[in-house]
Amino acid sequence: MSALPEKYRKYATPPGQPAVHPHTIELYDEADPIVHVRDPYNPNRSIEVRRSALQPATPTPPRDLTPQPLFDPLAQRLVGGGAFAAGVGWGGAQLLNAAAGAGTGLLAFVLLLLLARRRPNVSIHQEVHQHASWFGRNDTIM
Repeated sequence: MSALPEKYRKYATPPGQPAVHPHTIELYDEADPIVHVRDPYNPNRSIEVRRSALQPATPTPPRDLTPQPLFDPLAQRLVGGGAFAAGVGWGGAQLLNAAAGAGTGLLAFVLLLLLARRRPNVSIHQEVHQHASWFGRNDTIM
């Protein structure tokens, strides 16, 4: 007789006899786990499926979370080039206008400068005549 409890004796084989099991024994660690997935016909239900029957999930690639520029860099270059060209054109026009007006403007400026440097001779001559007469009467003629 065996020292095993009665519920386990049916699985034990006597010495010298081949192991005969009426049922296959499936241990907990050896079993393929069961997972619950959404039923394709009714999404409110879930069904049990062996994990080996499912396809492995592919990991999603990491997302690029860097902030995007507010304005398009190519558009910025185009607008910047246009603004530069407009500035060069405006500055060139100002330079040509100054050169065109330099003939008469420069002549007038030189004349004003020469006239301002020439000072007229101003002399102040003042004569005072005082006549004293008898009895305290004085006359002053300028």
